[in-house]
Amino acid sequence: MALSKVTGKRDVYLDDRPWEEALEEYMAYLEQKGALNPGPPEVVAVEEARGRVTAAPVYARVSSPHYHAAAMDGYAVKAALTFGASETAPKRLAVGSEAIMVDTGDPLPEGCDAVIMVEDVHFVSSGVLEITQPVYPWQHVRPIGEDIVATEMIVPANHRVRPVDIGGLLAGGVTEIYVHPRPRVAILPTGTELVEPGRELRPGDIIDYNSRMLAGLVTGWGGVPVRKKITADDFEALRRSLLEALQESDIVLINAGSSAGSEDYTAEVIRSLGRVLVHGVATKPGKPVILGEVDGRPVIGVPGYPVSAYLCADLFVKPIIYKKLGSVPPARRKIEATVSRKLVSSLGVEEFVRVKLGQVGDKIIATPISRGAGIIMSLIRADGIVRVPRLSEGYGAGQAVPVELLRPLEEIKETTVIIGSHDIALDVLANYLRRLYPQASLSSAHVGSLAGLNALKRGEAHCAGTHLLDEETGEYNVSYIQRLLPDRGVVLVNLVYREQGLIVAKGNPKGIRGLEDLARPGVTFVNRQRGAGTRVLLDYHLKQLGISPDQINGYEREEYTHMAVAAAVAGGVDAGLGIRAAAVALGLDFIPLAEERYDLCIPREYWDTPYIQRLLTVMNLPEFRKEVQALGGYDLRDCGKVMWEQK
Repeated sequence: MALSKVTGKRDVYLDDRPWEEALEEYMAYLEQKGALNPGPPEVVAVEEARGRVTAAPVYARVSSPHYHAAAMDGYAVKAALTFGASETAPKRLAVGSEAIMVDTGDPLPEGCDAVIMVEDVHFVSSGVLEITQPVYPWQHVRPIGEDIVATEMIVPANHRVRPVDIGGLLAGGVTEIYVHPRPRVAILPTGTELVEPGRELRPGDIIDYNSRMLAGLVTGWGGVPVRKKITADDFEALRRSLLEALQESDIVLINAGSSAGSEDYTAEVIRSLGRVLVHGVATKPGKPVILGEVDGRPVIGVPGYPVSAYLCADLFVKPIIYKKLGSVPPARRKIEATVSRKLVSSLGVEEFVRVKLGQVGDKIIATPISRGAGIIMSLIRADGIVRVPRLSEGYGAGQAVPVELLRPLEEIKETTVIIGSHDIALDVLANYLRRLYPQASLSSAHVGSLAGLNALKRGEAHCAGTHLLDEETGEYNVSYIQRLLPDRGVVLVNLVYREQGLIVAKGNPKGIRGLEDLARPGVTFVNRQRGAGTRVLLDYHLKQLGISPDQINGYEREEYTHMAVAAAVAGGVDAGLGIRAAAVALGLDFIPLAEERYDLCIPREYWDTPYIQRLLTVMNLPEFRKEVQALGGYDLRDCGKVMWEQK
């Protein structure tokens, strides 16, 4: 709750109901207000009508063809003259009088009712042709109106015009049509902290990218986005911006300020000018959405976090745009997939979980990715969405679940699935894979080396990235594979050798020289998650040095990727263990500790499949190796080499 700047009262969420129920009530209210009715029809040229929605049925003005037309190259004849022709009793016709040469599309000469194909005639002289089979009336002829008959309806009202429709309309003599006007959608980005893209950033600045994302969605749904200037967190300023937007739009989206914090004014502003019907729905992310109305127009408070903004636009804005265009949103394709790891959710909210997908064996595997409402990369990387119902606490690993696809299934089936340890070289590998094989892609889930090997054990990946050090032998990966996959035929292929070390702030202000310094008072640390090869390496060296994890401030703070560790250091943590390339990428300093081997563990049954052979081809490209080398801290001396096999 937050104290209202206008009324002095506490503003609370009005609802926490299912989103479907909230949408149904909102649409019914807007329908009653006439806010969902299409505007006055517009006239557009057919050639410019792709994607527009017809406001009325369109009827053909002329027939197509509008004359009897030859359907083949050959000779137009009166069919009766050919009756009786056979191999033993051929018929001869005089060229120019009884048989008139025509090309495909030519008008049928008067008195003719059929066409003999040119390949079915034999010339006995320059003016006489011979045939050995008859033609029947109207054979190889396109009669008037064969395709379209004048006055026939070509497309109905509320039809989204496709390229084939444009062809049919023009063929029917139609050059202009009535269409519904595109709804104009004003987008108001709010927040004192927002800055335009391209500006130099200071601490606390946030680039306004949400309004651009929302504009792209609106365009894709058939609307016209009207992106307004950034409005500061001020009640009167937001009120003025909303009034201005209402003058030039059919729908208004206010991005951010929909929660109940001290500077969240959206609900109060809408309420001061109109009505708030819903404030809060039982979804995660997207809970604090506001569904309101001002002056007969929908005004929606879209949460500021990007994933919440995307989801709320998809659930509440898209249906309104489609309704104002006289249509309904197309349903996403759904498939059944197997969840690769336990998916825990909270009771009482419907959670929309982004997942990576890939076909492994005869199953589609769904691997959950970052679930934070502010993680826009989770949308970029997502292949589908798993909905966890409100009355469910989630799904167990290996459970079959319905998935809404965000990418075509055909692309997903061409995806190589790597689950395991994170390495930046995988991003380069994915890029070159797509460049060399446009139909293919790489899906990598960063869950740690041990979790990757266990994913292979469960049949959920084509290969696993691993760099697990055996403390007793000093060997990488082999002993872990023998223990976790004792009966599985696998091939261990090297990707890179890489430098592991301490990532520290630029200039190393804490004077950190080695792992011993992590135990110093005042030094903070960020760790990798349990099961990560980097975590195993850290624990090995701490044991060698006699340092207890309890002595390290931050040992329990975990991140899932090297880049996340580097970002934490850039954000103020003193040190984290990771690879040199991550430090270089963010302009941080690096203290090398060890070179380690990063391998791909590949089940033998996938070795000869395109999923793996494509990767091996890319790994041997000189340009791929050069680009990875340039990241810093990498050695590719054994890249693509088989290091060990288990039959």
